[in-house]
Amino acid sequence: MDRLVIRGGKRIEGSVQVCGAKNAALPQIAASLLSAERLELTNVPEVSDVDTMLALMREFGVTATRGPGRMLVLDASAARNTQAPYDIVRRMRASILVLAPLLARFGSARVSMPGGCAIGARPIDLHLKALDALGAEVSMEGGYINARANGDGLRGGRVVLSSPSVGATETALMAAVLARGESEILNASRDPEICDLALCLTAMGARIEGAGTHRMLIQGVNALHQARHELITDRIEAGTYAIAAAITGGNLEILGAHLEHLGSVGAVLESAGAQLWPTDRGLMVVRSGPLQAIDVSTEPYPGFPTDLQAQFMALMTIAPGASVIRETVFESRFMHVPELGRLGANISLQGSTALVRGVERLHAAEVMATDLRASVCLVLAALVADGATTVHRIYHLDRGYESLDRKLVQCGADIQRVAG
Repeated sequence: MDRLVIRGGKRIEGSVQVCGAKNAALPQIAASLLSAERLELTNVPEVSDVDTMLALMREFGVTATRGPGRMLVLDASAARNTQAPYDIVRRMRASILVLAPLLARFGSARVSMPGGCAIGARPIDLHLKALDALGAEVSMEGGYINARANGDGLRGGRVVLSSPSVGATETALMAAVLARGESEILNASRDPEICDLALCLTAMGARIEGAGTHRMLIQGVNALHQARHELITDRIEAGTYAIAAAITGGNLEILGAHLEHLGSVGAVLESAGAQLWPTDRGLMVVRSGPLQAIDVSTEPYPGFPTDLQAQFMALMTIAPGASVIRETVFESRFMHVPELGRLGANISLQGSTALVRGVERLHAAEVMATDLRASVCLVLAALVADGATTVHRIYHLDRGYESLDRKLVQCGADIQRVAG
């Protein structure tokens, strides 16, 4: 199993290119099941979560061909409605996203309960309630979700989400585009990845209004057609590199990043002592002065994203004073805390709140990644730790970051990937 050996003390400087958003790619790959015609996606990142989703799509008879320019050509003309197998679905929670397209196009679907990072229960009840509101009959049996649309298929309806879940919004949106009549999604997620999915579906012939707001209106169409769409860049990857610059006191231009996609992240980092400004190529991040300990709570977009909570905690471990970090999205997303403690961080937990008291310096140790974002937070902490830190189980890292170690090395980091 590969591991990273990181020698701290180097500033992150220069420029780095962010890839297409993994969290935009996965639902759009699933959306190819909605049409019998080709879907061409560009700017698709080469990460293992994408590979897992493509393996799942092949189970349904979808052909996927990679081309130049990070293009991915998906052809679901010969797709068949078969069972989504547990062996693939267990690896990644986003596999639940095939449920709505299969149901909308074929009238029924059978998908294993999903897996993914061990960061809490992450119930799928909002997905199932959304399908129920559009006329589906949904049941669970033997670890599988069974969904069926009786009669002439799904029908338009009102989907009211109790929380602005990204995944449930994606499920409702993909089901509604082929439902008969008008559908309304209330309390919809406003994340940039939702807007990007709506743009992709619109290119395929869907009729969608209100993407990026809490209320979306969808006029169902009979069929979707061939389309080409370029994915947005990954705001979580951009935020991670911004924190890498901040934690090392460096200066970094993040190519392809969009400050507006980061929501409150920019303001939080500036309060912590960094400076950020847009450039004609992306986003510049500089920290020349001291860090400041500040409090933050994770919230739905445009609030501070849960996917950057672990990385921000790494930053706060060396900020003088005390900071309070509240996790309001996932109940078990502090699994990185004991590993940061091995590096000398001073963090105490009480329920969904972490109290971080900044230390003068971190010290190298052997640490183990427990999930995708926890793995990269350990990399960030290791960048400023004395000595050589070894990060184990970095397959978590490869799920969502393309060549992160190589990119950081190009920006001055001392990182070696060790096979075995």
